[in-house]
Amino acid sequence: MVKIKIAIVGYGNIGKGVYEAVSAAPDMEVAGVVLRDISTAKAKGVPADLKVAGHVTELGKVDVALLCIPSRSVPSTAEELLSQGIHTVDSYDIHSDIYELRERLSAFGKKNNSVAIIAAGWDPGTDSMIRAILEAAAPKGLTYTNFGPGMSMGHTVVAKSKPGVKNALSVTIPSGTGLHRRMVYVQPEEGVSFDDIDKGIKSDPYFSNDDTHVILADDIDALQDMGHGVNMVRKGVSGTTHNQLFEFCMTINNPALTAQIMVSAARAATRQSAGCYTLIEIPIVDMLPGNREGIIRRLV
Repeated sequence: MVKIKIAIVGYGNIGKGVYEAVSAAPDMEVAGVVLRDISTAKAKGVPADLKVAGHVTELGKVDVALLCIPSRSVPSTAEELLSQGIHTVDSYDIHSDIYELRERLSAFGKKNNSVAIIAAGWDPGTDSMIRAILEAAAPKGLTYTNFGPGMSMGHTVVAKSKPGVKNALSVTIPSGTGLHRRMVYVQPEEGVSFDDIDKGIKSDPYFSNDDTHVILADDIDALQDMGHGVNMVRKGVSGTTHNQLFEFCMTINNPALTAQIMVSAARAATRQSAGCYTLIEIPIVDMLPGNREGIIRRLV
C-alpha cells in the first residue's frame, strides 16, 4: 500500500493530536513537522524520530499538509501550499468568514490542481454535517447548537495573542438556545493594565457577539481542562408532520477530536477534484480508510 504522506504544520495541542491520529491510521504516515523555529522542536514535544523543517518543501514528498495553526494564519499559509500543488486541511473556526475563504482558496486549488478542505474540525466541521442531516430530516424548524462547558481552543489562542497577556484560557458556558457565555481567564504580564486586556478581548470579533467575562487569574495551568462538548437540538417539520424532535450530544477531548477529523479529511482530500471544500460537501465514505465497496457493505 502506498501511504498518504502527511506534513504537520505547527505542533501545539492539535499538532500532537494529528501525529497520534496519523500514526494510528493504516493508510498514512508522517512526512515531518513544520515549525517557524525548528529549535523549539524538543520543547514542543516533537518525537525525536520525526523530521523537522522550516517549510513543507524541505520534507520531500508531501501529499497533504495539515495546518495546525491559528485560524487567522490559515488563509495565507494555505494559499502558498496550494500554489505548490500540496493539498491542505485546516480547522479554521471563524464561522462568518468560511464561505469567503472557500471561494478564495478554490481559485488557488483549481489553478494548481490541489485540494483544500477548510473548517474541518468538529464545529465548524462534523457538527455542520449533523446540522445538515437534521435539516434534511426536518426542513422546517430551528436548530440550536449549545457548546460546552469546556475549553475553546480558538478563543484561547486569540486571548493569548492580546498584548500584555502572559497566559490565558477561554471557557465556553452554554446558556441555552444557542447562546453562550465566554469566561476568559487571563494572567497579565507584569505592569500591564488589566482594563486594557479586558477591552482588547471583548472587542475582538471572536468574543464581541457573546456575553464575555474577563477574569484575573494567578495560575492558568491550574484551570486547564481539554474537555469540551456539544448539545444540538432541532425541532421541526417533516413533510407536513410537526413536532419532530432530534437531539445530538457528545463530550470530547477537544484537540484529539479536532485532530482526528482533520486526519480523516486529509484522506478525503486525496479523493476530490481540485478546488476548496467544506465538510458538508465531502462524501462521508471518502473520509474513511479502506475499500469503498467494503465500507458501503459494512455501514449501509
